[in-house]
Amino acid sequence: MTGIQEAPVHALLTDGTTVRIRQAGPADRDEVLRLYQEMSPENLRLRFFTVGPASARQAADRVAAGKQPEYCALAAEDGGRLVGLAEYEILPTGSTADLSVAVADGWHHRGVATLLLEHLADAARAAGVTAFSADALCENHDVLKVFHDLGLRVTRHFEGPEVRCIVELTEDERYLSAVEARARVADVISLQPLLRPGTVAVIGAGRTPGSVGRAILRNIATGSYTGRVFAVHPEAQAIAGVHACPSVADVPLAPELAVVAVPAAAVAQVAEECGKAGVGALLVVSAGLDPHQAQDLMRACRRHGMRLVGPNCLGLANPEPGVRLDATFAARHPGPGSAGVAVQSGGVGIALLDGLARLGIGVSTFVSLGDKYDVSGNDMLQWWESDGHTDLALLHLESFGNPRAFSRTARRVARSMPVLTVDAGRSEAGRRAAASHTAAAATRTMTRQALFTQAGVTATRTIGELLDTAALLHSQPLPTGTRVAVVGNAGGAGVLAADACADAGLLVPRLPADLVGELLSLLPDGATATNPVDVTAAVREEQLDACVGLLARHGAVDAVLVSLVPTAVAAATGEDLVRALTSAPGPLPRPVVAVLPGQAARVELLPAPGAGTVPAYSDAEDAARALAHAAARHGWLSRLPGAVAELPDVDTAHAKDLAAAFLVRNPEGGWLDPTETAELLGCYGIPQIPWVWARDEDEAVAAAERLTGPGGRVVMKAYGPGLLHKSEQHALHLDLQNAAQVRAAHRDLTNRFGDRMTGVVVQPLAERGTELFAGVVQDEVFGPLVVFGLGGTATELLADQAARLAPLTDLDVHDLLTSPRCSPLLFGYAGSPATDLAGLEQLLHRLSRMASDLPQLAEADLNPVLSGPRGVTTLDVRLRLVPRRFHDPYLRRLR
Repeated sequence: MTGIQEAPVHALLTDGTTVRIRQAGPADRDEVLRLYQEMSPENLRLRFFTVGPASARQAADRVAAGKQPEYCALAAEDGGRLVGLAEYEILPTGSTADLSVAVADGWHHRGVATLLLEHLADAARAAGVTAFSADALCENHDVLKVFHDLGLRVTRHFEGPEVRCIVELTEDERYLSAVEARARVADVISLQPLLRPGTVAVIGAGRTPGSVGRAILRNIATGSYTGRVFAVHPEAQAIAGVHACPSVADVPLAPELAVVAVPAAAVAQVAEECGKAGVGALLVVSAGLDPHQAQDLMRACRRHGMRLVGPNCLGLANPEPGVRLDATFAARHPGPGSAGVAVQSGGVGIALLDGLARLGIGVSTFVSLGDKYDVSGNDMLQWWESDGHTDLALLHLESFGNPRAFSRTARRVARSMPVLTVDAGRSEAGRRAAASHTAAAATRTMTRQALFTQAGVTATRTIGELLDTAALLHSQPLPTGTRVAVVGNAGGAGVLAADACADAGLLVPRLPADLVGELLSLLPDGATATNPVDVTAAVREEQLDACVGLLARHGAVDAVLVSLVPTAVAAATGEDLVRALTSAPGPLPRPVVAVLPGQAARVELLPAPGAGTVPAYSDAEDAARALAHAAARHGWLSRLPGAVAELPDVDTAHAKDLAAAFLVRNPEGGWLDPTETAELLGCYGIPQIPWVWARDEDEAVAAAERLTGPGGRVVMKAYGPGLLHKSEQHALHLDLQNAAQVRAAHRDLTNRFGDRMTGVVVQPLAERGTELFAGVVQDEVFGPLVVFGLGGTATELLADQAARLAPLTDLDVHDLLTSPRCSPLLFGYAGSPATDLAGLEQLLHRLSRMASDLPQLAEADLNPVLSGPRGVTTLDVRLRLVPRRFHDPYLRRLR
């Protein structure tokens, strides 16, 4: 059973209309018959190759019969009326299914057939179908175009006036990109009533000052909104100078956007009234909805095709000149500009708006997402990508509804503009607060960081750090590396700035001799130019200007940080050293940032008439972190997109069968025994050290002799329920050198664990090597996370690990190998030989493939993985499976 077969979903057509996709069955016979009877003779002929009524009746009967599991029919409906139908019936081969699709007259060219086929293909893949077969008339250009534009591989076979199309159902990058493009178009169109409405109604604006609704109405009225605004109140004629109507149905023009600020108990009813009145979208600022009220609100929105922001939010604003809508209860109107802002917390939203205003950075669109029932950060990224105004995206997200879709979108959008976020909920207390505030599960730090890193999202730790970084990215070119020239007029300030750069992961390199000589020729006597460059307190404005310009144009560094403290010398001579940083006649090729310890504000943008603005920070640490984020963004942009490795020797089908069989035997899931573990690892070619399973003492002795011969050195490990941490539980014996020691070890384990021990694993003692850890954690929301780092008994103590979301690309694997602190051990540390890096890469690729293939894989713990110059092998493996169905994160559906 796939998701669409379990429960209906709602999704967007290409024109932004919301339709309901569900499984069709016996109760739909009359609706299916009506669908065909209302078709024009020409469309009926193209569908059935004939215009007679018999084919329509047979089609309706087939849906009513519903021969599960060989047959599946999906219906698209609008307002309870069938507007499209897609069906497949599995052929005797089992891997191919006959396909048919029909769309109601009046609904063509709106994406109904394509949307149905995406969902039908998802259901077919879950049933083991690898291809659709469909017959069409050669003149039926519309359906042939639908097949062609799906993004799947289509083969055509012409037979007279007919053509047979074979549609392969493999989800590759081309298909995912096509689905993504369709989703983007539909999503942006559906957000138009929210973000560019021509008419707004505010419901719940009281007649007395102090209510949230009245504050929003006042902001709309005083914010020069270009459309028409109405208040809705059962008694008032006008509120705050705005014409009021007794109900939303009485508004002269159907509002494109309704702002709902009524008590929680009334929200769902108001939403239903809005839907019936033809409202296009809702902004619900009301808070405190219980689960039943929330469900009723969403049902009304889906039933009437209204997009929803909120509830429990600050509002939204679009200051662009053609709209000038401020539907928030913030104290000040946001100014127009190019920064898109989306937040879950209203308080964070106010802080960001105030911070951007102080910097002089205007806003293209601001949306407070609140509890995020519908519109999310993913929607806003797609809007900003398409709005023609936004060049900087700022996000504050406490939870993720579909993180994999977010990752794809963010990865694409981040190629065209910086995407910044505050990494909220890093601590346990923070995660609890986030979950409480948003009514959604917060995610552990390592998983979120993996998402942000892979997607190219710049993740900061605080709002202040986000604004620091935004100021730099908004005003300066990206540094092409991490080398920084530190310039200061006081030695101590330069030292602190250099330390701040080092702490942020930047380099302060010694400058080349020719550059040092040129700098000293420009600067006063007593200056030093090794880096930091101490220009001394006697430096004049034109000397500092020349020094900074020379450094910014020289290839020895990637950025220039200038730290200036007020001095009596400058005051006495009237020198304005800060002006030297803003007097360049044109933009410099490398970023320049100022550190002004006497500055009151944390960060400011200094006007530079010839070069825009220059960011100035009161603390060198803030400046250095901002530069580090900018350098990391350049590094991410410079990398070509990675590729997922091809692994032709993987046996996915057998692995899925093994997982399914285990869960039949263990319906609640559990840990695999050594034999089951080895068989599943074998499907993916993941290497294990040789081992033998022994049920008693004699078998253990025989196993040792078989593995190593007489006198060989072996290891014995106890297995059984609860015996997971062998070292902590003293469930293993090392370096057993003869039969007597093997017997003694077995007796010890038997005495220690009794009936809990179901047997032992005997392995040869491994050669020396670097002990590593590789594993998988299946996150309920994010999907599989591959973890890699230092292994052995110190794994948890040292926590030296890196993580990436599967499926891993070659770049992800490289990052996993190089990110942990132990990575120098892999590349030949202190004269030791390098480990088998190719073997480690293969191990991670294969582990990633296993995690991606098997959503039932809750945990995989390969510890230790022994890596040396001659190869990679796994010494101990634990795998846990749980019942879990796969839900395609890229399938188009609304939350």
